[in-house]
Amino acid sequence: MPDVHDPMTRSRNMAAIRGADTRPELMIRRALHALGFRFRLQDRKLPGRPDLVLARYRAVIFVQGCFWHLHGCDLFRWPATRQEFWQGKLRGNQARDQRNIALLTGQGWRVAQIWECALKGRQKLAPGQVVAALADWLRSDAPLLDISGQG
Repeated sequence: MPDVHDPMTRSRNMAAIRGADTRPELMIRRALHALGFRFRLQDRKLPGRPDLVLARYRAVIFVQGCFWHLHGCDLFRWPATRQEFWQGKLRGNQARDQRNIALLTGQGWRVAQIWECALKGRQKLAPGQVVAALADWLRSDAPLLDISGQG
C-alpha cells in the first residue's frame, strides 16, 4: 500500500488528476458541436485558460469541478486530513478563478461557468437543460452565466 504521506506518492496522485478532457467537459463540447457551435480549446493566451473559447460570440466557458473550485454544493467536502494545506489550496483556486473572470470580463469576454454538480450527482440537471441554457446564453448578450445543480 502506498504511503500517502510520502511526497512522491502525493505528487503522482495529483498528476493523475485531469485538467482537460474531463467527462463533463466532453459532454458539453459534443453537445455544443452538435448544435453547430465551433470553438477552440484551452486557449493559453487568455486568463485562466478557459476550457472552450467561442470567439464569434466573444464568450468563454469553464467546466468547473466542484471540489477543486470550492463550490458550495453536495459534491464538495473538505478533506479530513491536511486541512490547512487543502484550505489554502482550494481558497487559492477560488481567488484565482475570481481574478481570471474579472480579467476576462475586463477584456470584453463573456464568461460561463458550468459546475460539475449540474451534470452529475443527486441534484444534477437534465443534460439537455444544461446545453439549452448554455446555447441560449451564447446567442444572447448576457455577460455571465453560472449553471449548477438544483439546490
